[in-house]
Amino acid sequence: MTIKRSISVIGLGYVGLPVAVAFGRAGFSVVAFDISAERLAELRDGHDRTHEVTADDLAAANLTFTDNPADLAKGDFHIVTVPTPIDNLRRPDLGPLIAATETLGGVLKKGDIVVYESTVYPGATEEECVPLLVERSGLAYGSDFFVGYSPERINPGDREHRFETIKKVVSGCDEKTARIVADTYGAVVTAGIHMAPTIKTAEAAKVIENTQRDLNIALMNELALIFERLEIDTSDVLAAAGTKWNFLPFTPGLVGGHCIGVDPYYLTHRAEIAGYRPEVILAGRRINDEMGPFIARETVRRLAKKGGTKSFRVSILGLTFKENVPDVRNTKVIDIIEELDRFGARVRVHDPLADADEVKHEFGLELADEASLSDADAVILAVPHETYLTRGWGWISDLLAADDGLVVDVRARLSRDARPAEIDLWRL
Repeated sequence: MTIKRSISVIGLGYVGLPVAVAFGRAGFSVVAFDISAERLAELRDGHDRTHEVTADDLAAANLTFTDNPADLAKGDFHIVTVPTPIDNLRRPDLGPLIAATETLGGVLKKGDIVVYESTVYPGATEEECVPLLVERSGLAYGSDFFVGYSPERINPGDREHRFETIKKVVSGCDEKTARIVADTYGAVVTAGIHMAPTIKTAEAAKVIENTQRDLNIALMNELALIFERLEIDTSDVLAAAGTKWNFLPFTPGLVGGHCIGVDPYYLTHRAEIAGYRPEVILAGRRINDEMGPFIARETVRRLAKKGGTKSFRVSILGLTFKENVPDVRNTKVIDIIEELDRFGARVRVHDPLADADEVKHEFGLELADEASLSDADAVILAVPHETYLTRGWGWISDLLAADDGLVVDVRARLSRDARPAEIDLWRL
């Protein structure tokens, strides 16, 4: 008979909170830990700023919210879901993961299982985290405590593919641990379980999932750069090519966020340590990282072509890393803004979902209100939030100072057929 584990979840962001809620709703005892007192206070009040979990779900889960590490000792199945970003040199930053591991190591007990969900390079769990757990706990790995890895696959803002409805990859330091990890997640994940043979395999699977997407988008972005020079609309080309049954439906755009624009660097970092210099992956990263500045330069070029060398007024719609989510982590819209600043443009940025205080703290930007967006020489629809698409061309054209103003539709989400005749429309 499977023994029901007591759960602790370390990190209550986009990944950790849905995990904690899922286990809590299934009747598990769950300690929900985060170092942010502000985050804990809002969750106790039934509010999730990420919009991933509803107030009703929070209430039904009956979680024990805490920032006291001692409370983690109430769990025997610990799930670590802290972020793993990159630094300014695009190297893995394991700082949050190390800090969480040190905290957990201080309360670890005999028989405990620690499962990491945070994205890491292959080998990081056993090479970086396990030694810290041993050091802080004084326990023996593989006999006193055990470790697994189960990569997070949550897609922020996606109401169809949720934690419970995405097949779960699991692994463990030995077969017994792997089966316990599989059984525990299997109690809440309805989509099924895939058991990877090793922890390192599961780690590698996670980083290549997003690396594959990154490279496919990079190909589309490179095609957009080519077709721009050939004066061909990329969307038209993709619509035609997409009529073949096996053509993959990727589109060009900005590649940011906490996964796709980050995970490939974890893999390339570890590959270089192993003595291999990746070519294709890094080339794709360079293309995708260049798209924001390219969009800005093309905007300025088209405005200059219209006449004059004045300080252009540009209104940018959307700052988050993708549509319909409030998450601004690693947003590539900031690259557009910074490049426009270099050209002396007067830029105003609006986003109905982004937190103004977070934007000010992270980027030193003041979000603009709607009233200040008007009289623009160009409007850049950088992030196609549903609220923007619903208001459509009528609202967007009213933001322009002239009837023949420029609209840049980064993701090609506005109807070209509905475009007012005088407006100059450009899209990737």
